[in-house]
This record gives sequence, C-alpha cells and structure tokens, in this order.
Amino acid sequence: MKISIVTVGKLKEKYLKQGIQEYTKRLGAYATIDEKEVPDEKAPENMSEAEMEEVKRKEGERILSKITADTYVISLEINGAMLTSEKLAEKLDHLATHGKSKIAFVIGGSLGLSDEVQKRSDFALSFSKMTFPHQLMRLVLVEQIYRAFRINRNEPYHK
Repeated sequence: MKISIVTVGKLKEKYLKQGIQEYTKRLGAYATIDEKEVPDEKAPENMSEAEMEEVKRKEGERILSKITADTYVISLEINGAMLTSEKLAEKLDHLATHGKSKIAFVIGGSLGLSDEVQKRSDFALSFSKMTFPHQLMRLVLVEQIYRAFRINRNEPYHK
C-alpha cells in the first residue's frame, strides 16, 4: 500500500519531525509513506470571508495537484466521521482488500480545506471536535496509521 500525507505548510518543529520520522520508519514494514508539503498562503488575522475562501482555494489547488485520479482521498475535517483506532484499521484493510492501494490523507492549512478538496475527498475523517494545529495532526495521523497496521496484523502495540 502506498500512503501519501498531503499537508499545507512546512513542518518546522524538530520534535514533530523526529516523531514523524520514527513512525514513518516503523511503517516501512507495512507500507510506503510519502509526505507531500504544499506552501501555505499568507493569512493575516483580519481577513474577510472572501479573502479566507481565496486562501483556501489557492491551497486547495496545490493540494489537488499532488493527488492522482486513482488515489483514494481521506480528508481530515472537523465535521468528518470519528472512528476508533480499530475502525480506522478496518477501513484501511477494507480499502486494501478492494484494490485501493494508493491512499492520500489530506491535512489543510489553518483555515481548513477548500470546497474543491472536500468534493474530491472520498472519506472525511475527524479525530475530534476540537481544533488541533495542523502540524501536530501530522504526527497524530502517522501514529494512528502505524497503529492501524499493527491492529490489522494482530501485532502488539508497544506503549
């Protein structure tokens, strides 16, 4: 299985990079993980609704340019479905069983995802009703993907 994580913005924090590298290394036994960063748009505090939509549209175009037509897209959205780790594992296993070998998880920028990206998404996933920094979500997502593979292989997860 080939999994892409398409994100807006460059990861700067060393501790997040280290965590993501660790889980990516562990995932190597199960899947190919590919991170694709797209530049974020400047988003000053006092933006109008139209300006915010324009920022999301531009970021959305960049996101969509990284996704091929044969890729199953899972977007991280606050209003998406909330799954347990076991249900996410089932979802990934189901996709693999039914010939979906290319999956892209999409994490938007600080303003969220454009309508175009949401329409392209095959499944909207939410980790919580809370808002998290999108850079932290990258680490949480990679850890949960790793956990899902361990669950699907009935392997212990070291705490």
